[in-house]
Amino acid sequence: MSSALTDLFPLPIVQAPMAGGVSVPQLAAAVSEAGGLGFLAAGYKTADGMYQEIKQLRGLTGRPFGVNVFVPQPEHAESGAVEVYAHQLAGEAAWYETELGDPDSGRDDGYDAKLAVLLDNPVAAVSFHFGVPTPEVLDALRRAGTVTLVTATTAEEALAVQRAGADAVIAQGVEAGGHQGTHRDVPENDGSGIGLLSLVTQVRETVGIPVVAAGGIMRGAQIAAVLAAGASAAQLGTAFLATPESGAAALHKQALTDPLFTRTALTRAFSGRPARGLVNRFMREHGPYAPAAYPEVHHLTSPLRKAATRSGDAQGMALWAGQGHRMARELPAGQLVETLAAELAAASTALSTGPEGEKR
Repeated sequence: MSSALTDLFPLPIVQAPMAGGVSVPQLAAAVSEAGGLGFLAAGYKTADGMYQEIKQLRGLTGRPFGVNVFVPQPEHAESGAVEVYAHQLAGEAAWYETELGDPDSGRDDGYDAKLAVLLDNPVAAVSFHFGVPTPEVLDALRRAGTVTLVTATTAEEALAVQRAGADAVIAQGVEAGGHQGTHRDVPENDGSGIGLLSLVTQVRETVGIPVVAAGGIMRGAQIAAVLAAGASAAQLGTAFLATPESGAAALHKQALTDPLFTRTALTRAFSGRPARGLVNRFMREHGPYAPAAYPEVHHLTSPLRKAATRSGDAQGMALWAGQGHRMARELPAGQLVETLAAELAAASTALSTGPEGEKR
């Protein structure tokens, strides 16, 4: 399916924007140079920090790339819930010899300032997570020449994305690593979600805009499967997390295939919003008690996560990862794109031929 989105890059491979320092310019440049669509993550950055990364990335590649922005969240935490959780984490702060963060330090993440930068210095694509921007924002970006994408985790959310005027929807299955991009964060979201292939099919039957499939994709054959289900491209995050260009901590990269970490789960323990990561001690001990309070919990636990990383303690880190993490490959990002493309081509050929190799 040719569209404003897929016309930007020759291969149906999008590198997921992973916030927290993972999706650095070097990673996005390598992916774009190899024929995919690289992305920067502006979620936890200031507007100037985002601008500096865009400037750096433009110095590394002349190919199209994208920037991801978090949609501001309404205040909805139960009164006192964050304070109670802070008391529970006091022992962690003592153990790592650090202070807990200020939960109110990042309520305003400079959303409007980031949009201003993206309108003054347009990039090829901008994606949104945690909700739908206003039609006015989407229209302004379109007039600036930017393709817009918005994450959805249900067909109903995808319909809201289309009605707002986005160019494409990112259908995020429950298998995805990191934060689920649900438009409304309520306690009932914990542990629930739709598998990617079912979600892509439902979304494809509901909306008329291109669909990008995201969630647990690690191999070219999986890309072929979501394309066959109606997606125009696949978005991969965990697959690129292990690459040398990724800004993830070495411990995080190693944990993806470490036998010590056998499964993933959705948790609010680190940020207050459902996010999938490798199950470790922190998640087991604090996940059941973490309130639905994002970004308050994120800022509260930030010093703990940083201290755990500095001390080399993977049991206290937020090890975001999708369900396919055991299939991670430590390949350079450009080589990984080429490998995925070759696997996709082989799988597509197999899907189009019969058991004897005859064309279907």
